[in-house]
Amino acid sequence: MDEVVVARIGKAHGLKGEVTVQVHTDSPEERFVAGAAFVTDPAHRGPLTLRSTRVHNGIYLLAFEEAPDRTAAEGLRGINLLAAADELVEDDAWYEEDLLGFGVVLEDGTAVGTVKGLESREVQDLLVVDGVDGYDVLLPFVEEIVPEVDEDERRIVVTPPPGLLELGRPSEAPDDVAEEA
Repeated sequence: MDEVVVARIGKAHGLKGEVTVQVHTDSPEERFVAGAAFVTDPAHRGPLTLRSTRVHNGIYLLAFEEAPDRTAAEGLRGINLLAAADELVEDDAWYEEDLLGFGVVLEDGTAVGTVKGLESREVQDLLVVDGVDGYDVLLPFVEEIVPEVDEDERRIVVTPPPGLLELGRPSEAPDDVAEEA
């Protein structure tokens, strides 16, 4: 049975054992319910049983039975919470591990780069592309900009609005910078 990451534990929050999490699921309100048990990566750190869930300033805060205080919660940082892939009801969901290494091209076939990550954000996910021009390109992972994901060809077709591909371009400093004495 394949397992997928549904969250990555971040820093401890407060004194009662809560932690922030980077959410990797489209249905956190269904997934993060008290009593839910999560297999972990690394495996020896789990399983973890969810004690409580709340959202504070748009950030999910989870507390686990196995971490009753801040000190224990600090020890959870970096652990991935896993769920069985067949338990997921998210038909249109993509996971970072599914997309890593996919080629990214424009509709005309022009290479943009290769997928090197998927950042989960509150409003929309961002594809992190190792651009052909030597800098990372961040693309909102929405149908208007990413109309096609071809699993067989391991290729993603994108239709970015003008200027989007240049947003991550490093600014070029002039070669001759005069030093003032």
